[in-house]
Amino acid sequence: MKSKFTIRLIGFAVLLLTLAGVQSAKAQMYSDRTRFNVGLDLGIPTGSINNFSSFALGATARLQMGLGSNVAFTATTGFYNFFGKTYGNGFKADDEGIVPLKAGVKAFFDKNAYFGAELGAGFETHSGGSTKLIVSPALGYATKEWDLSIRYENFSGQSFNYGMVAARIGYSF
Repeated sequence: MKSKFTIRLIGFAVLLLTLAGVQSAKAQMYSDRTRFNVGLDLGIPTGSINNFSSFALGATARLQMGLGSNVAFTATTGFYNFFGKTYGNGFKADDEGIVPLKAGVKAFFDKNAYFGAELGAGFETHSGGSTKLIVSPALGYATKEWDLSIRYENFSGQSFNYGMVAARIGYSF
């Protein structure tokens, strides 16, 4: 119970920092125009799913629309696969797939560096899978073509809550 509160508190703090960055950032960045980005996501599972999976791999597509000189709206979707662990007795846990659908903001606090925050839904793909609330704070670095970020992504809802610490490398068009 305490760890869920801590995770939500950290997410709330990152969101507040993001909003503060929106108010104080003065740098002109690549946030002022629309761009499409495709990325590769590598993750380390946390929470309940860590008992069944050692790593996650995903592919995502992101639409970014500039809202000003230092703020952009984002919409992200794709697919994450949490690969099942193989145990010493030969048993292999099933993979868990999730389709994220998130919206958020990027607030640039430097020419290339940004805080990001996304909120959305994740749809588990296994039989009987549920819909999860996704909260995802991030810290990133973007150039005209590349977008590199590190984030924590929390999937909560029903009785099975989990997350991942992930890195994303994306290419913008």
